[in-house]
Amino acid sequence: MFRKKIILPVLLFSCMSAFSQISFGDSQKINNNWKFNLQDTPDAQNGTFDDSKWQSVNVPHDWSVKGQLSPTLASCTGYLPGGIAWYRKAINIPQSKSGEKVYLYFEGVYNRSEVFINGHSLGKRPNGYISFAYDATEFVKFGGENTISVKVDHSQSADSRWYTGSGIYRNVWLVYSNPVHIAQWGVYAYPEVNKGNGTLNVEVDVENGSKAKTSLTVVNELFSKDGKSVAKATNKVEVAGNQNGKIAAKLNVKNPQLWDLDNPNLYQLKTTVLKDGKQIDQTVTQTGFRTFTFDPNNGFSLNGKGMKMKGVCLHHDAGVLGSAVPREVWKTRLKTLKEIGVNAIRTSHNPQAPDFYELCDELGLLVLNEAYDEWEFPKRKWLEGWNYGTPGFEGSFDIFANWGEKDLEDFVRRDRNHLSVFGWSIGNEVDYPNDPYSHPVLDKGKDGFGQAAYGGYKKDAPDAMRLGAIAKRLVAAVKKYDKSRPTTAGLAGVAMSNETEYPGALDITGYNYTESKYQSDHEKYPNRVIFGSENVHDMDPWLAVKNNKFIFGQFLWTGIDYLGESGRWPSRGFYSGLVDFAGVIKPRGYFRQSLWSEKPMVYIGTYPLKNEKDISKDAWAIWNYEAGQKIRVVCYTNAAKARLELNGKVIGETKLYDQKTGIIYWDIPFTSGKLEAIGLDANDKEVSRYAINSTQQPVELTIADKDITIAKDKGVAKIMVQVKDQNGLPVMLSDNEITCSIQGSGTLLGLEAGNNSDMTDYTDNVQRVFHGHIAAYIQSNGDSTAPIKVTFTSQWLKPVEVTINVK
Repeated sequence: MFRKKIILPVLLFSCMSAFSQISFGDSQKINNNWKFNLQDTPDAQNGTFDDSKWQSVNVPHDWSVKGQLSPTLASCTGYLPGGIAWYRKAINIPQSKSGEKVYLYFEGVYNRSEVFINGHSLGKRPNGYISFAYDATEFVKFGGENTISVKVDHSQSADSRWYTGSGIYRNVWLVYSNPVHIAQWGVYAYPEVNKGNGTLNVEVDVENGSKAKTSLTVVNELFSKDGKSVAKATNKVEVAGNQNGKIAAKLNVKNPQLWDLDNPNLYQLKTTVLKDGKQIDQTVTQTGFRTFTFDPNNGFSLNGKGMKMKGVCLHHDAGVLGSAVPREVWKTRLKTLKEIGVNAIRTSHNPQAPDFYELCDELGLLVLNEAYDEWEFPKRKWLEGWNYGTPGFEGSFDIFANWGEKDLEDFVRRDRNHLSVFGWSIGNEVDYPNDPYSHPVLDKGKDGFGQAAYGGYKKDAPDAMRLGAIAKRLVAAVKKYDKSRPTTAGLAGVAMSNETEYPGALDITGYNYTESKYQSDHEKYPNRVIFGSENVHDMDPWLAVKNNKFIFGQFLWTGIDYLGESGRWPSRGFYSGLVDFAGVIKPRGYFRQSLWSEKPMVYIGTYPLKNEKDISKDAWAIWNYEAGQKIRVVCYTNAAKARLELNGKVIGETKLYDQKTGIIYWDIPFTSGKLEAIGLDANDKEVSRYAINSTQQPVELTIADKDITIAKDKGVAKIMVQVKDQNGLPVMLSDNEITCSIQGSGTLLGLEAGNNSDMTDYTDNVQRVFHGHIAAYIQSNGDSTAPIKVTFTSQWLKPVEVTINVK
């Protein structure tokens, strides 16, 4: 149990590539040229099975997002299908590899997968979010062709409250290694910083896959970002046959460059295993130095500096791309969130792809890494629309008894070396009152929390007192492999959970939507570290963080719109993000930027005035109305004050920033032209400016960025197409239908406009724009460096084309 002040050593290395998290051997991606069949196919595991008529696909691959949206399917997963499917791939394993180990490493398969090689089952992994590897050596044909077969069973298609996707939706790797090698996820490092000097503590787990006892030398060497060696340690170890051995080393560095959010300084740790003086294995890992503390009275500090976490919750899909999201797309999305002022991410409610954590390490974003949304009993899954109709109860609860602790341990081992990860969440809202657990306190409705609103105590429901015992087991599983970070969970029924041992099992305690309990629980539980693990976008929840030193941050629901958890048809997903499906900042994103960003900013949006009390966070940048119509102009800014001008003349008097609402507004009659907000400091000096314009009919398609280069090996370009009028102004109200055509060795992954209620096919080459824009995702086929020409056309509009360079 954490005491009043918690000072944590921090794991500070992330791997050089998504694969190298496995920490050993010679690896290669085997993503290309898989065969795929969306049905349960008898005998498909056999090496001699004829798959010549199957579809050819590359992985990562999500078959659900390519399916037909239908109101007959479950709203919880975005009205998209699941099913059972098979993947097959033939690979040649050279005779020269005989005597080495051969592994297959999967970053993620959703879900309930079974992997075969040459007809032999290597194992099953029901959890769709956990990375795993199998030793295939026993069944490999060296010097010949080998067939990998993967069965994916997502027949329980409504098994989640949000969109999961289906299939081999992350990278796959083939790994060769010496029988004696660094164990999977076998390098573990964390720093200590004292009086300006750093110590990187390193543990290396070595696996001896041979029968003979082996003497080894393990060398750990640390390099600065400019390639200079700054520390080195050498250890000897003897490992018995078919056993593991472990070494521990300390690498001391004077005045290390610390990792922080503005300067994510990184080092490289090279770990080498030698036998008889010859290198038999090596891995290189990014690392660095930092410290952090959690204090129940003073909140969070990074490298000794107090700060608030300005966080968002993120699901793992990207609209039309489903759950198979390329690294380039995640990088763009995370940079956009950081531009808004976000400094922390919660992986709601499952592990993300390895690329995601590496990007957070490199960009300087903190990560609260979460494992589960349900434990031993199912939650409600809405089938006809969010909180509507009769729910279903499919889920992952049936695997929890056998896999819960194993999956959690692997989750920690895979991600424990990521600099960005500051804590482990063992669950989200598993204590939601009567979904499924219940407690007599629900009849009391005390503490102003209105627990009785959840239907009161249900004596036949699972007993909430079970939560504490389960939490203790899960926390122990985490700390078995990482004691340097706190454990936490997102509590939905805090008043109920306070009657159990659940909060006491955690190191820091997340409160979901229960800001009303902050102060009373702080007084009642003075050693409890409290934060907002899930919050709405309103001003009051943020003020509860800003104005209370003991609350270290909040995580908004959500950072980006996501598929699933949909409303009644038509609805693709949950639309509460700061950023839409296409990666475009929404008005509420600019509102949050006004609260969180340190850079001067101002934004204006508008809507017809209907209710004097309506002050919206979702005012779009539109200035097209009927002449004389009364319009509310809403301004979001971090300036001290702002004034409004129309066609260069002051039309709205200078107003002070409203500390209570965070919003300035003016009510004016509509006159066409250029409407501008000017942000002013306390001395009336201009610090920021934002303009919107009345627009004419759309006449052309444009692309802002035409200097695009992607990698030959499946590189992805995101092209934003904008509809404009004769004056070159974006036409926000346009909904023109766009057609995308490609010449060259490229593939259209999909068109994404960001419209939550458009239920047409987003994966073909025709789609309507939304708010005047649409994103196109183009991927290199991997077989040519010739440029790719992409053309966008629309009836009555001037077309536009762009050339993508491939290298």
